[in-house]
Amino acid sequence: MQSAATPHLDGAFAATRGDMRRSVSVPRDTAGLRRLFIFFGPGYLVATGYMDPGNWATALAGGSKFGTSLLFVAVLSSLMAIVLQSLTARLGLGAGLDLASACRARFPRHANFALWLLAEAGILATDLAEVIGTAIGLQLLFGLPLAAGVVVTLLDTFLVLAFERAGFRKIELFVVAMLGVIALSFGAQLALAEPSLAAIAEGLVPSRAFFENPEMLYIGLGILGATVMPHNLFLHSYIVQTRAVGASLDEKREAIDFAVLDSTLALMIALVINGSILVLAAAAFHATGHTEVAELGEAYRLIAPLLGAPIAAKLFAVALIACGLNSTVTATLAGQIVMEGFVHIRMRPALRRLVTRLIAILPAVAVTLIAGEAATARLLVLSQVVLSLTLPFAVAPLVWFTASRRMMGELTAPRATTAVAAVIAVAIIALNGKLLLDAFSGN
Repeated sequence: MQSAATPHLDGAFAATRGDMRRSVSVPRDTAGLRRLFIFFGPGYLVATGYMDPGNWATALAGGSKFGTSLLFVAVLSSLMAIVLQSLTARLGLGAGLDLASACRARFPRHANFALWLLAEAGILATDLAEVIGTAIGLQLLFGLPLAAGVVVTLLDTFLVLAFERAGFRKIELFVVAMLGVIALSFGAQLALAEPSLAAIAEGLVPSRAFFENPEMLYIGLGILGATVMPHNLFLHSYIVQTRAVGASLDEKREAIDFAVLDSTLALMIALVINGSILVLAAAAFHATGHTEVAELGEAYRLIAPLLGAPIAAKLFAVALIACGLNSTVTATLAGQIVMEGFVHIRMRPALRRLVTRLIAILPAVAVTLIAGEAATARLLVLSQVVLSLTLPFAVAPLVWFTASRRMMGELTAPRATTAVAAVIAVAIIALNGKLLLDAFSGN
């Protein structure tokens, strides 16, 4: 750990916050698509948080149980996420503050300390889900025992070290490359599954059964509740500031527009991938009578014989590992932003990653050794419950700050956007609250 007087550290992951801010130049003489391209990248880092193992599990459960009937929920969830991420971009570029720093500026010390602990709990829960997901991927692809796979995930600290001096643009390119691997993997699996286009079109329209079938409603709420991740709100509000935007209102407005377009396109890609998981489950499992598939390992074992192609299962595992690698990068960035923004504690990125990962793997290894590999599925659910607890404490301040003229000046969010965001915030909080109540009541 380092004091505020620590000398400058090279690289995109350096502890000094100013090293990342304005690190990507925006030449004044660029225009058109070239200028737009400069602002593309942060949205794809954010999109990785919308494809974690919690999303996979709910999409698999929904697709295997109800076919494509819940596809509209995935679309609705992504639209809600697009609105909230647009507000984080506005906060970062309009106020020059990430969400953690904005909380520190506006709330008393004791409230900030509580919010920091909640944010850290959310990041640890996210990392726990990624540990389990990556370990399952390693087990499926290489036959590695799950407990051993959990320990192997410690090696991703070296990935952070490799990027420490690479520059922020290289980080974005790595994440985009991993997203490409995930998209190609599911594209190939969908081609093998040959889903019904008519069923996909049907699933985009809400059905009466959704409101009448309690189980369908519950899984639908699970898909919605697992979509918006609190650490993404902290992450996005900071990384949009990596662009060296001018100080004028027009330049800031242009940057906000580009940043919103970037995150919208990235989240649409995340929607396509999440939708692909649900459609794949519908075509491979629901259509063949396997209506109770919810665990990642079970999906892997069934997908090859059902599609008649061993490569399908391998592609599934490769996509899962790629998600884990991406999340390693984004979770480290989010952890740095939260820690420095709330309490001004600075820590070398690799050390931060190592500490976070050690805390995450301890329960995963303990549960695997004591209760068996099947219990990791319950641990994955627990991680989503923790995320549900922490989410309102990130969403509510975000909506408030971006509607505040004192905070945003001339760049406050339009009233219509604020109204929609407020409704989304209330809906997410209510739905996550229901999931929490169900989880604690054992339903």
